[in-house]
Amino acid sequence: MTFKMVLPDLLCEKNVKSGLRLLHEGEITLMNATAVSENHEVRCSPLAMLYHWESHRPDDVYLIQPVEGRYREYTFAEVADLARRVAYQLQAMALPAGSRVGLFAKNCAEWFIVDLGIMMAGHISVPVFASAGSDTLNYVIRHADIQVLFVGKLDNPSAQLPAIPADLPTVALPYPNLPMERQWDTFIDCPAIDASPDRDLDDIMTIIYTSGSTGEPKGVVHSFKTVCWAAANSLDSLTFSQTDRMMSYLPLAHITERVLVELASCYAGGKIYFVESLETFQRDVQYCQPTLFISVPRLWTKFQHGILAKMSQRKLSVLLKIPFVSGMVKKKIQVGLGLREARLLASGSAPLAPSIIAWFNAIGVNISEGWGMTENCAYGTACVPFRKDKIGKIGKPYPGVDIRVADDGEIQVKSPCNMVSYYLDPGKTAEAFTSDGYLRTGDKGEKDEDGYIAITGRLKDIFKTEKGKYVTPAPIEARIMENDAVEQVCVVGTGLPQPIALVVLGEEALKQPRADLTTRLLSTLDALNSCLESHQKLDRIVVVDEEWTIENDMLTPTLKVKRHVLESRYKSIILAQYDAKVEWVSM
Repeated sequence: MTFKMVLPDLLCEKNVKSGLRLLHEGEITLMNATAVSENHEVRCSPLAMLYHWESHRPDDVYLIQPVEGRYREYTFAEVADLARRVAYQLQAMALPAGSRVGLFAKNCAEWFIVDLGIMMAGHISVPVFASAGSDTLNYVIRHADIQVLFVGKLDNPSAQLPAIPADLPTVALPYPNLPMERQWDTFIDCPAIDASPDRDLDDIMTIIYTSGSTGEPKGVVHSFKTVCWAAANSLDSLTFSQTDRMMSYLPLAHITERVLVELASCYAGGKIYFVESLETFQRDVQYCQPTLFISVPRLWTKFQHGILAKMSQRKLSVLLKIPFVSGMVKKKIQVGLGLREARLLASGSAPLAPSIIAWFNAIGVNISEGWGMTENCAYGTACVPFRKDKIGKIGKPYPGVDIRVADDGEIQVKSPCNMVSYYLDPGKTAEAFTSDGYLRTGDKGEKDEDGYIAITGRLKDIFKTEKGKYVTPAPIEARIMENDAVEQVCVVGTGLPQPIALVVLGEEALKQPRADLTTRLLSTLDALNSCLESHQKLDRIVVVDEEWTIENDMLTPTLKVKRHVLESRYKSIILAQYDAKVEWVSM
């Protein structure tokens, strides 16, 4: 990515600190004409990049937001202008520099605009998951001392909105039924700030609260330097350029979407499309025709189940063996998914069962797994380019990322995108790092001879059975997911003689006779137990009829199972005595 930046002569001293230099003709250019140096050092902020696109491509479309079936396009010039208006209003509130400003909304074009406006105004953004319940919302507002809250589309507004403190200044984004103190149309009916302010890369940019799979969320503090190092360097690794199209639908309150979609798009200058609602998801993907597509295991599983609902596995397998027909079938499936033009498909947030990756590979959809966490900007490893022989691995470290496996098997990482701290918690911050500066991830893993890493479990998920033997559930769960009737699984066993598996079956699978499903699950259980050590063998599979969702608090906003919540809610089921190897229970 090579370019020159033509900007007004403003804040030059600060721009130099951010890695920019003023040329004699009044032009600002990036050192070495790139966003990052040869040693991966970030040389400019997202704001500097926005000003560049505003200057050089003002009328090019940047954001595409569907509203009531119509697609509203925002150009770079419009985005920059609206962000300046947001900055004007925030500055008019006379908040102290570095005040925390909240974003409580589902993904939309205005989310990007407000985030950029917060940067321009000199404040710190605090995103909140749109699925957050009242307890989580109140905790984040209090803990971060949020001064202003922008509110948009939510999962359950009637239950969520009353939890917002009455004395907290609020602004509604332009979507229905948001009775906030100020509405978007009147909020942006103001002048735009005259300047194009930049930020020092050492400034704190955001506090991102973890989704709380094991308790209260922690506020992860990131500076412009940490976040932008990951976002800018991802362009080479993920080959994101200004000709690309991406969907923004995974929560922007999560680090992956924030860094690898929103902020990476500032550096790449590509187009970002949003989703109007869950019901219009497929329509909106078809409209976008993404060239890069990042998703999570739950969605890939649903894609698979949707395909098999229209064509049985037996028929699909036969058709894929016929040379001419095989290509037509693969193309039809890819077109149906809206992914025909995607040249990079990725999965993250949680492990995707190797069997599912292999299944998609067979239909010409190659999914590259990646790994990261909030504390390292979701920028750890990636299996890019896709390699069939590395299915089941999370890839190699990105350039500039140093990963080692400790003696206890923990993956530890050191890179410029590691967090600054946990907000207001120096004790937990110290615990998160080794004495020589590596981030303790809590993930267990191993490296192969090519440097590819496989996750073998979570240190805190490992449990001890009644026999005093330790069990690592992740590999067992991955094997169970090879049964395409299973949509969700959690292996538990603390205090039991042998572990058991709790499973939720897919919607299409449940249409089949129970006897047939029981036979299939028994086959899975027998095959699995035949290759496990004696203390790991599953005593039984228990099928529950309650889907695990964000709404019933069984999943985090990034669709990870809340193991501690599940074990508590299903305690009587877990401890019950059963005769059959496959049991069906109703909640």
